[in-house]
Amino acid sequence: MGIRRARKADTDDLYAVCLGTGADGTDASDLYDDPRLLGEVFVGPYLRHSPDFAWAYADADDRARGYVLGVLDTTSFENVLATAWWPVLRARHPLVPETANPHDREIVEYLHHPQRRPASLLEAYPSHLHIDMLPDVQGGGRGGRMLGTLLDALADAGSPGVHLGVSPANLRAIGFYEHFRFEAEPSASSADELIMIRAL
Repeated sequence: MGIRRARKADTDDLYAVCLGTGADGTDASDLYDDPRLLGEVFVGPYLRHSPDFAWAYADADDRARGYVLGVLDTTSFENVLATAWWPVLRARHPLVPETANPHDREIVEYLHHPQRRPASLLEAYPSHLHIDMLPDVQGGGRGGRMLGTLLDALADAGSPGVHLGVSPANLRAIGFYEHFRFEAEPSASSADELIMIRAL
């Protein structure tokens, strides 16, 4: 049990973690008709295109129960996804009508029009990350060790700073990041998101 490199074989388990924490840190399984949608946007690209900065928290049976996923250079990552990830997902998930499940529709619209971070943010904080852990492996300092593993790797690779997006409603997550010296600032693109920043 503990932190190890994420593997391609973990994909289904990590997608399940993403769904299981996808409602501001709580289980989103009842919200989505397609249970893989969140994972295809927020997990899959990192496993495929940034594997050197992907770790899993595994249980005693070596099943992944949490993850921390990062990117050294957000601009380069966004450029890769524009040609090698989003087109595949768009073919698999065409835009859906207004009558569709609103949660599914929001994610499908996102993958058809993915967000790009502004250059003003990326100059000082070019790296970014996602971290999620299922409730049964939260606590005990596990999340902090996961986060520290990634932050150390990004710093060793030469990154001057890292950012992430979080829902303003997810007060527990905001408190967690602030404990690790992240600071919050408004998002330039969405009122439904805070940007957390940290120098490395």
